[in-house]
Amino acid sequence: MENLVATKSKDEILQPPARLPVIALFTANAVSSVGTVMTQLALPWFVLQTTGSAAKTGLVSFFVIIPTIFAAFIGGTLVDRMGFRRSSILADWACTLTIALIPLLYAAGMLEFWALLVLVFFTSLFDTPGVTARTALLPVLAVKANMTFEQASTGSQVINRVSRLIGAPLAGLLIAIFGATQVLWIDASTFAFSALLIMLTVPAVRNQSKEKEEKEKTSFWEELREGITFLWHDRLMRMVIMVVMVTNMLDGAVFGVVLPFYAKNFLGAALDLGLLLAANGGGAVIGALIFGAFSQKLPQRYLFVYGLMFASLEFFSLALMPPYWVLIVCFLLVGIMVGPINPIIVAVMYARIPEKNLGKTIGVVAGAVNVVTPVGVLIAGLLLDQVNIQVLLAVTGILYVGTTSVLAFSRAVRQIDQKAVTVKAN
Repeated sequence: MENLVATKSKDEILQPPARLPVIALFTANAVSSVGTVMTQLALPWFVLQTTGSAAKTGLVSFFVIIPTIFAAFIGGTLVDRMGFRRSSILADWACTLTIALIPLLYAAGMLEFWALLVLVFFTSLFDTPGVTARTALLPVLAVKANMTFEQASTGSQVINRVSRLIGAPLAGLLIAIFGATQVLWIDASTFAFSALLIMLTVPAVRNQSKEKEEKEKTSFWEELREGITFLWHDRLMRMVIMVVMVTNMLDGAVFGVVLPFYAKNFLGAALDLGLLLAANGGGAVIGALIFGAFSQKLPQRYLFVYGLMFASLEFFSLALMPPYWVLIVCFLLVGIMVGPINPIIVAVMYARIPEKNLGKTIGVVAGAVNVVTPVGVLIAGLLLDQVNIQVLLAVTGILYVGTTSVLAFSRAVRQIDQKAVTVKAN
């Protein structure tokens, strides 16, 4: 299997590490992620405030997720063809425009509900290929910076978690002071910052395997099929995708619809919701940092399997409606346990996916794990108006435990501790 280790030439090995591009990429991701997390809280809060409808909140979440699936499947192949850097920049500028139009139209009294759905649809449609492009850029830049793939993936995931830690309570505070629509201006500016930073500091990176195959170009659909076929024949990746597909559906339903409804009706303030998400993000930072420091010594398979199972504690704790501080503790503990999960998955992908398939395959993974999430948010929005919220949360927790328990009995998951290639970039 041709992997990213092979992309470092003899001349590159003799050169000093180029750390500025990877630091710039991390910074761009951090700023953009903070804005995105703020919008994830501000958008459902805005819909609940202006419509009072859980069903409409679910519909907005549906229109956020649906394009991510399509864009992930198609966008990965487009990213491979257009180039990682160019795709990231174009996607960020497009998202700057679509996000900025929401508060602009609202201030002008022209934001109809259908227009909001259109804007969130196109924001997600453009954002997903951008995320795929930056994910595909990372291992190439990590090679030049003499970073291991575990270090690179852990750094990326820590940034995502810190973004939740900072963005969620900041969004809650700003919503309380200025209103939800003003927070969207901040998100638009973070996309613009990310685009500018990548333009100025990250050099163009060409897929070397693609250079070797220029005379053997395949069609767009053949490349997409190649990525799907590769994943289907990899037992470990296939099992991970199938399980995460279900857990993402349950997470999407709770965090996208149920939790904002819960916070508004039982906690009372957007800041309370922001602090819950911050506790979860802070715990995940701790968990990811511990994993990054001791990844070579820790049993990654057990961290992955039992970390996912432990995540169900959030749903059960919400169902019991305990004192607020108990919820904070539960979300913090869950964050610590799930912190290593994404770094493990990303490191496994970097190790197992050939460089020539990287963009398209990451895109397929991103699309596949979210393919049923829209169903979850729609159902959650409808059920919230009909079913007791405590019962809904308890049932969700039971489904979560049942799904993740499958991993404990899977032989394929054992390959997490038996990587087919050395996960080293240097």
